[in-house]
Amino acid sequence: MSTKYSYDEKSLLRDGMRWFPVMGEIHYSRYPEQYWKEALLRMKEGGVDIVSSYVIWIHHEEVENEWDFSGCRDLRKFVTEIGNCGLTMILRVGPWSHAEVRNGGFPDWLLAKCPAARTNDESYFTEVQKFYAKIFEQVDGLLLKDGGPIIGLQIENEYGHCGGLTGTEGEAHMKRLLKIAQDVGFDVPLYTATGWGGAVTAGMLPVMGGYCDAPWDPRITEIEPSGNFVFTYERNDHAIGSDFGLGEGITFDMTKYPYLTAELGGGLQVTYKRRPVAKPADIGAMSLSKMGSGCNLLGYYMYHGGTNPEGKLTTLEENTATGSINDLPVKNYDFRAPLGEYGMPNGTYDEIKLDALFVHDFGEKLCEMNAHIPQSNPVHPEDDKSLRCSWRFAEENEGFVFVNNYQRCRKMAEHPNTVLSRTKADGSGIKFAPVDVRNGDFYFLPFGMKIGKNILQTSLATPLCKLNNGRKSFVFYSAACPAGKSPAQSSFVTSIEDADRTLYDFGTAAEDDVDIVTLSRVDALKSHKICTSDGSEHILVTDSVVYCDKNADGTVLHFVSDRKISFRVFPGLAAVPEGFVLVGCEKGFAVYESSTPVSKAPEVSVKELAATGETAKYSVETGDWSASGACDVMLEVAYTGNCARLYENETLVDDSIFMGQDYPWTIGLKRFGVKKNSFVLEVDELKKDAPVYLEQWPEFSSDGIMKVSSIKARAYHEVTARI
Repeated sequence: MSTKYSYDEKSLLRDGMRWFPVMGEIHYSRYPEQYWKEALLRMKEGGVDIVSSYVIWIHHEEVENEWDFSGCRDLRKFVTEIGNCGLTMILRVGPWSHAEVRNGGFPDWLLAKCPAARTNDESYFTEVQKFYAKIFEQVDGLLLKDGGPIIGLQIENEYGHCGGLTGTEGEAHMKRLLKIAQDVGFDVPLYTATGWGGAVTAGMLPVMGGYCDAPWDPRITEIEPSGNFVFTYERNDHAIGSDFGLGEGITFDMTKYPYLTAELGGGLQVTYKRRPVAKPADIGAMSLSKMGSGCNLLGYYMYHGGTNPEGKLTTLEENTATGSINDLPVKNYDFRAPLGEYGMPNGTYDEIKLDALFVHDFGEKLCEMNAHIPQSNPVHPEDDKSLRCSWRFAEENEGFVFVNNYQRCRKMAEHPNTVLSRTKADGSGIKFAPVDVRNGDFYFLPFGMKIGKNILQTSLATPLCKLNNGRKSFVFYSAACPAGKSPAQSSFVTSIEDADRTLYDFGTAAEDDVDIVTLSRVDALKSHKICTSDGSEHILVTDSVVYCDKNADGTVLHFVSDRKISFRVFPGLAAVPEGFVLVGCEKGFAVYESSTPVSKAPEVSVKELAATGETAKYSVETGDWSASGACDVMLEVAYTGNCARLYENETLVDDSIFMGQDYPWTIGLKRFGVKKNSFVLEVDELKKDAPVYLEQWPEFSSDGIMKVSSIKARAYHEVTARI
C-alpha cells in the first residue's frame, strides 16, 4: 500500500502525520547520467527527502518535433533512479521555467510559432499539450499511484510575476495548464505553484522562495540587505526575479496553506555583471530565519550544480542576446550549490545538513508549532543593533527559541549576557541561562523538551538527532555561547545525571534512561546519522565525503577523500568493517581508520601560449592517473581575469566567471576520462574600471589583468565499508 501525501493549513502530511521534509533541486539534463545515482545518494545523505527538477523544454525539443530523451536528457531513467535511491520527487513541468536557460526554457521555434506564449492563446495551449503529453509518456508508471516516486507536480513558474497574465486571466491560465496536465494523465497528490511576488496559484499549493543576494539585480554596487535574515510573518521575498519587474504582495490566503519553500537559494548563480558569493553562513542563517518564521519545508534551489548540455542550434544559457538582462556562463551552472557542478560538497552542504538532521527526527513536533515573533523584534534588515529572535510552540511549555545575529555582508552588534526569556499566558516564565550573542551567531534552543522520561527545561545546546540503538540517545551540539565563556567544546555525556549544567537544565533530578551526546558545532558539521544492517542507529563524524547505499546485501558506506580516511562513531559498531582498523576510543566514540593508501595526484603541466588581444592562453596537461587508484581528480585553477574557458579538442567543455582570488575554479576530471588530460585554458582580461560588481577586487599593476597563478591537482580515493 503506497504512502499517502496531503496537506492542511499547517504542514504537509504523510500518512496523516505531520511531515517536515527537505527538498533539493538538481537538473538531470545538466549532469552526466552515469553519475546520477552518486549525486542522488549524496543529496539524500545531506538530508534531501524530495528531489525537484525542471523538465526544460529546449533541452528536449530544440528542433520542433525532434524529441531527445537520450543520455543526460533521459527523464525516465532519472526518475527511476530517484525511486531506486528511496527518494520522492516533485516534477516541475513548466512549460516556462527560467532556470537561467535560453528563453527561460522555451525553444526558439516555439516563440516564432507562438508570439503570444504564456497567454491564453489557443495555439500556445496546443503546443503545451504536446509537451506535457511527451513528459507523461516518459514518466508513465512512475507516479506515486503506480508505486513510483513522483508525489507532486509544479505547474509553470513565477506566473504573473515574471511574465504571464495576472488577476482572473492569470488564474484561468494556471487552471488551464493544470487541466492539460491532468488530461494527459498526470494524477498526483500534490500540485504546486510558485507564490511570490504577485504570482497566481489558481488554488494549487503555493511554495515560496528566498535568496541571500540578487545576482540578477542590474546594479553594480552593494545592494540593500536581504529581508530573508529577519524573522517575519511575511512569506514573500520581494527581490526574487526583480530583473523581470518587482512583484507586490501575494495572491493567496496564507491562513489556508502551510508555509513551504521551494526556492531557498542553496547558493547563487553569478552573472557577468553581478558576482555576489554565497557563503555557508549566508544559507545557514537564512534557513534558520525561515524555520523561526514558521516555515515547514526547506526547499533549496539549487541543491546540486551542473553543466549546460550541448545545443543543436545554439548555446543554451541565458543571455542578453535573447532579451534577458543577464549574461551567464555558456556551460557552468555550479550555482555555488551545496553539491557543486562536479558533485563535490562545500561548506553549505554541511551547514544545512544540521537543519535536515533535526527536522527528520523532530520535524513532526515542529510542524505543530506556530511562530510567535515578539513585537519588539526588528522588522527591517537594516537594523543591525537589535537582537532578532522568534519562538515556536504549540503549547507554551514546549518549543524552541530561534536567534539570528547574522546579516549577510553586515557586522551585527554584540549582545553580551543576554537572557532569552518569555512570559507565558499564566504569568509564569521561560528563562534561559545567560548567553553572549556574538556577531554572526545563529542558532535555535529547546525548552520543555521531552528526553525519554525526563523534561529538559532549557538548553544552551541545540538538538541534532535521536538514535535508537537499544538504549535511546539524543545528540546535541554546542551552539549558544554561555555568558563570559568561550564557545563550548566537544564533550561526551554518558547520562542525564552527568549532563553539563552549563548547557542543560533538567530542573529536578531526572531518571537516567537515556544517553546524551554533545558535539562541538565543528564536529556536528561533519556528522552523519547512519543505520546499520541490523537497524541500529549511530552518529558518525568524519572529514571525508560520505554517503550510504542500501541494497539487498546490506548497508554500504562510501567514503571519498583526498587524505587518509578515518571516522568516529557512537556507539561503536558491532564489527570492524573490512578494510578498516579500530584504533581507539575518543570521548566515547570508537575511532576507525582505513588501511587503503591515499591516491597520488597526477603532475600538472601548465604552459603559457601566445596571448590574443585581451585573452591569455595556456595549455594544461595532467599525467595519466588511470593507475593511481583515484576515483576523481579535481583541478583547482587560481586565476585572475574577467572569466575563463576550458577547451578539450577545441570544444568548450566548461567556463567560469571570476568571483575573487579566494574562490578558485574547481574542475572534476573523471567525466573527461581516467587518463592523461589535455586542455587549452583561456582567461579574458578584467579591466580596472569594468562595470561589474565584485565583493573582492584584485590589486591591479596596470589597467587590466589576465593571468593564471597556479593549477593544482587533488586526487580523491573512495573506500567502502559494509556495516
